[in-house]
Amino acid sequence: MHAPTSEVIPPEVLLLAYRSGVFPMADSREDDEVFWVEPRHRAILPLDGFHCSRSLAKIVRRDRYRVTVDADFGGVVEACAGPRADGAGTWISHKIAASYRNLHHHGGAHSIECWEGERLVGGLYGVSLHRAFCGESMFSRADNASKVALAWLVALLRRAGYTLLDCQFMTEHLASLGAVEIPREEYLARLSHACDAAPAEGLPAAHARLLQAAASASSAGGPPSSPGKLIAQSFTQTS
Repeated sequence: MHAPTSEVIPPEVLLLAYRSGVFPMADSREDDEVFWVEPRHRAILPLDGFHCSRSLAKIVRRDRYRVTVDADFGGVVEACAGPRADGAGTWISHKIAASYRNLHHHGGAHSIECWEGERLVGGLYGVSLHRAFCGESMFSRADNASKVALAWLVALLRRAGYTLLDCQFMTEHLASLGAVEIPREEYLARLSHACDAAPAEGLPAAHARLLQAAASASSAGGPPSSPGKLIAQSFTQTS
């Protein structure tokens, strides 16, 4: 069902939709209408089931990319909406992109960025709803950059006390990283549980605490540490 959207989707409408298990999409970049989607089967990535391969762990551990949270939300959204390598169109219309930028401004959406120097080379964004994070889209302009962003997201969600990572639709790529598909009814039950309480802290705070932990470990006289090493170590300890 399509609905005209002459203005951005209000934050309260977006958050109510996500709390109900529904999210907006558009038919094309230029489309000024949105339709609301509620998949019969939902892809989620269990936070204790992320598949961090040895090669990915090595990239994360070596801090190949500098990883930030909410440093360039708009840039991540625009990159996700850009041309795809396979030539497929995008569901992220200008209206939807503006709506998520507005939601981010109100604290309801977050991004993770991967940088090479000052160049944005990968990232993802999504909606934060109590202890649930609803991933929207990711992009990569360098080897494994989107996988690194996802690894950081999973690790930060775990540190912050989140319980649900929603991936919307299953893909081979997500399946290879540990995503599973569950019925809509089970997803709604998990979402309801995740919305029963707030996380211990938000993603930006979890990111800041991780950076501080790495700095403290390096200055305590022990072996040098880094954010990437702590991220990779967290997956090793739970694998």
